[in-house]
Amino acid sequence: MISNETLVAFQGDYGAYSEMAARSYFGEAVNVLPRPNFHELFEAVESGQATHGMVPIENTLMGGILDNYDLLLERTLNIVGETKLRIVHNLIVNPGVTIDDVREIHSQTPALAQCTQLIKSLTKATAVPTNDTAGSVRDLKASGARDVAAIASKQAAIDYELKILKEGIEDNHQNYTRFVVVSKTALEAEAPSKTSIIFSLKNEPGSLYRSMGAFAESGINLQKIESRPIAGKPFEYTFYLDFEGSRQDHDCLAALDELARHAATLRILGSYKQGDLVNGTVRPKLEKS
Repeated sequence: MISNETLVAFQGDYGAYSEMAARSYFGEAVNVLPRPNFHELFEAVESGQATHGMVPIENTLMGGILDNYDLLLERTLNIVGETKLRIVHNLIVNPGVTIDDVREIHSQTPALAQCTQLIKSLTKATAVPTNDTAGSVRDLKASGARDVAAIASKQAAIDYELKILKEGIEDNHQNYTRFVVVSKTALEAEAPSKTSIIFSLKNEPGSLYRSMGAFAESGINLQKIESRPIAGKPFEYTFYLDFEGSRQDHDCLAALDELARHAATLRILGSYKQGDLVNGTVRPKLEKS
């Protein structure tokens, strides 16, 4: 799966959960490319600067990451794999800081929302949203603040040589984020496979019912459906759908052909091997030039 040419773009700084997902999927030694936002992640893969991108698409507690559904529609990349990473949040501070010193807790909004019990217990502290979990640790290190904590991965604490005050502070430990791997080149899916598509429907009565019925008649299990509004077309929607099987399978082809009869647009994002639930492993601190 990994070669010397493999370079995986991810959103965030070193120590981000997306980096941990990339190393879990491709192997610890894979080369990675941090990008400041998801637009630049997609651009890095489309331009050939990176061979793959690691894109979070949904979380078991927070639901779909809707901006990334939109980017999958807007861009031309293929989904070639997935992994489901357990998210373990940690309360991180500069060395010597105690929990009684903390007056602000910095992290990305979803991470703050997943740690409400811990935040509420620190009655003198206020949650402060930031753009990135690992970036919050980077900024905390740079500031030397004695009254600020960050919520991020254990890897971020290692990379910036900061102290973990509390581990596993997420409200629910069944906290997983599903990441999809994107690439310019589609691959033939290994079993057990799944397929992701995006489609919109003709404005006709029963079109959604008939579209979903195509999969039921072919005995295909639907794993997820997510709707997104179409810009400029009030109350019209694009649907993101995951189903079991490969687009090469006879039953899946029959269902897709039937769906195409009712769809205004249809795009196959990719068929790929279904990912497992994984626990991310930490690596030694990187020596970055």
